Amino acid sequence: MLNVAVKAARRAGNIINRASLNSERIQVTRKQHNDFVTEVDQAAEAAIIETLRDAFPDHGFLGEETGEITATSAADQPNHIWIIDPLDGTTNFIHGYPQYAVSIALAVDGVTQQAVVYDPNRDELFTATRGAGAYVNNRRLRVAGRTKMAEALIGTGFPYREDQDVEAYLEIFAQMTRQCAGLRRPGAASLDLAYVAAGRLDGFFEQGLKPWDMAAGALLITEAGGLVGNYAGEESYLNTGEIMAANPRIFGQMVSVLRNHSKV
Repeated sequence: MLNVAVKAARRAGNIINRASLNSERIQVTRKQHNDFVTEVDQAAEAAIIETLRDAFPDHGFLGEETGEITATSAADQPNHIWIIDPLDGTTNFIHGYPQYAVSIALAVDGVTQQAVVYDPNRDELFTATRGAGAYVNNRRLRVAGRTKMAEALIGTGFPYREDQDVEAYLEIFAQMTRQCAGLRRPGAASLDLAYVAAGRLDGFFEQGLKPWDMAAGALLITEAGGLVGNYAGEESYLNTGEIMAANPRIFGQMVSVLRNHSKV
């Protein structure tokens, strides 16, 4: 299953890379304030679903652009669901800012079992299978070993939708800035989470995310020895859209800062 997911991610990455060579011609549609979709998102998702469906016709799909699609050959609701973000970081892509990724995860009975995050710009392939570790281009991943927030580089996401509470975010940013060595907002949550798994970031937090933003990256982190939860450190992040991730020592220190800001 992981091999097929890798094949699907690389196929989507090829579509994205070809389109990036002529970005001025890309058709962009606004879904809502500061939330965009392009024909490239749609083509990449269609290619991913086609690749996965050919191999697993009894599986279901949850994609950012197409929504939930049930299986074609199963009478009942499928217990295998592929969770897909064909182009995480669409705004970056539109502007030619090279920080975006393809994210694919497989949930079996609600538990994520396989994960792929593919960065087509750097040709970096992050993969994980539950219980078998996390890798980037076949090199084993481990979360960073830093133990103090004062030394930690933390990734995050800024609010961009009209219904998000900017003032609350500013308060969080102020508190975190005082506690850590630096905050970064690259703009593609799945890739930020992969960077936590790779030890490039010591932690990550954001609210208002969807399952396709988080599912693959979260498995990468846990398989790399890190922890993932909501702002209170609990496991409900996929359903609530509120996520915090780090190595075990930094995780506890982030909880102490973020717990009071939890929306759960």
